[in-house]
Amino acid sequence: MAPKDHLHLNLKTLFLLIGFIGFVPFVANAATVKRYQFDIQVKNVSRLCHAKPIVTVNGMFPGPTIYVREGDRVLINVTNYAQYNMSIHWHGLKQFRNGWADGPAYITQCPIQRGNSYTYDFNVTGQRGTLWWHAHILWLRATVYGAIVIMPMEGTPYPFPQPHMEVNLLLGEWWNTDVEQVVNQGEKLGLPPAMSDAHTINGKPGPLFPCSEKHTFAMEVEWGKTYLLRIINSALNDELFFAIAGHKMTVVEIDAVYCKPFTTQALLIAPGQTTNVLVRADRSPGRYFMATRPFMDVLIPVDNKTATAILQYKGIPNTVMPIMPQLPASNDTDFASSYNDKLRSLNTPQFPANVPQTVDRHLFYTIGLGRNACPTCLNGTKLAASLNNISFVMPKIGLLQAHFFKIKGVFKTDFPDRPPKSFNYTGAPLTTNLGTSLGTRLSRIAFNSTVELILQDTNLLTVESHPFHLHGYNFFVVGTGIGNFDPTKDRSKFNLVDPPERNTVGVPTGGWTAIRFRADNPGVWFMHCHLELHTSWGLKTAFVVEDGKGPNAGYTSFGSFSDGEGKESSSDVGGGDWGFSEMGLLSLETSMEAEMKWGLGGLRKKGFGGRRGVLGWGDLVLPPPYPETEKGIAADFPTAIVARPDQEATSCSVEKESPSHMGKTKVWNPVFTMREKIVERQLPY
Repeated sequence: MAPKDHLHLNLKTLFLLIGFIGFVPFVANAATVKRYQFDIQVKNVSRLCHAKPIVTVNGMFPGPTIYVREGDRVLINVTNYAQYNMSIHWHGLKQFRNGWADGPAYITQCPIQRGNSYTYDFNVTGQRGTLWWHAHILWLRATVYGAIVIMPMEGTPYPFPQPHMEVNLLLGEWWNTDVEQVVNQGEKLGLPPAMSDAHTINGKPGPLFPCSEKHTFAMEVEWGKTYLLRIINSALNDELFFAIAGHKMTVVEIDAVYCKPFTTQALLIAPGQTTNVLVRADRSPGRYFMATRPFMDVLIPVDNKTATAILQYKGIPNTVMPIMPQLPASNDTDFASSYNDKLRSLNTPQFPANVPQTVDRHLFYTIGLGRNACPTCLNGTKLAASLNNISFVMPKIGLLQAHFFKIKGVFKTDFPDRPPKSFNYTGAPLTTNLGTSLGTRLSRIAFNSTVELILQDTNLLTVESHPFHLHGYNFFVVGTGIGNFDPTKDRSKFNLVDPPERNTVGVPTGGWTAIRFRADNPGVWFMHCHLELHTSWGLKTAFVVEDGKGPNAGYTSFGSFSDGEGKESSSDVGGGDWGFSEMGLLSLETSMEAEMKWGLGGLRKKGFGGRRGVLGWGDLVLPPPYPETEKGIAADFPTAIVARPDQEATSCSVEKESPSHMGKTKVWNPVFTMREKIVERQLPY
């Protein structure tokens, strides 16, 4: 019910709150709060006899490890001092009802501009193990990445022998030249950019490369003790084999999910995936190479050089020559298939595999390469990639924001459940009629429905393996095979008991992969190939998962704010149209005046409550006294929305400017020029 009088607000009377200014955290369950500061900095780094400036977090390459415990709340303030816009994705964290903190630029947020800060705020719920974080804009994750280590709840042991020590191993790539320049050159030509010059282990290529004796990672072990290696493939474009000379590895976890242990001489790990292994130091004391190189079973050029690190027994001098492991051949499809077949969920009462046994929505997506017209490119065409023959076009405004505010014209929810035309997907190569359609097209999924998605590789130009990552969810890999998916024969062979549970899965070359998940996390969730090359060509889409139903659907307890008079108050903000908390956001609209946006929920206690800050472009918050409604204090927070006539109203990249009367308020991205104007709007109750 609307109040009788309109609310008259003068922007001069409003106090601009950005991020966490004046924010006092409140956690209903008294969870531990872990805080990190990420400074995005450019630093000169030398590898392979070449020095160049790279983008880093806190001057570190790779970046700092995030250490948390299951149940913790995490606040990570990111301040951008680099020349590029920035966003950070917390890869594998489910972000339950908290899509604003997921991080992919133009999907769940606009990027953080130079000189600005933004605080990611999320809870670690129901997850433990190894995940990772990385830049999610341009190709900046080439150097902006690091590990996330989630320890089990206090008093909860690992479901495997307790290791003596744990070590993170991040597998990556290195370019001697500026990566963004390499990518831009490839785009201008319409061709793939130059491949990397080396692979790395913890940012170091190892002594097999020139000028790299000092750029070699080494870990010391004691004979008879067991070590847990947390292995992360943070490479941009390569699936990788990994092995340790003379030592077997016991795989105990994948993508932060415990699995049935098995022993292997080598492992395969796709970009975006993590694998935890136990290694017992029981060999003759010496120095042993740990080595990684790409898996590629088609004739596509890759950086096939081997990166190495050293496992060194205590007391052994550095003059001893390390032993090299026997890695699988670079095109060893049989090993890759055999290794993946061994992956099974632990599926115990404590760690069950809740595999959907029935399916509400069947999806079939073909993966293809293509060529589109490009008059300025080298051959008059440019390479493209598509799902169901649709190359995804990135929006200029965050999809989550567009959905939340019902901003029209940003995306369509007409992504087809099947490809436009059936054909022999994995037959002879198809090299003509390779054009793709372009669009920002999403698929709408009903809340809590069960989804089965078949990802089918095709021989458009060439077959190739593709690692696919789904944001906001884990899924079960219920089946995989070579050739065309046969719904009758192949579905009958699905593993619905203990399939591997992951957030990133490899689709085999010339084959298919079937995944199932329950769509119980409302929001807009990105899904894309984790080969950066293919993602940039359009091999991506997103799901719009609808809100749930019920009187308390999506309600989230929020924190406490100082109300300007020394008082603090907590609030419960309604989920309303969304299945998660309402956030105050600056919406990019065509209005030339400041317009007040009110959230769809309501504050339940007197005082203006708190916000989580996970997409806080800036909240214009009323000073006391607060407007009353029958529901209590006016819902959520109003936010000013102003667009300048000389700026594109739907773009994330706009001039930021603070009104003089707001002083030196620290402003996040983007804040428009605010006009001194009375704004009148009736509260929507």
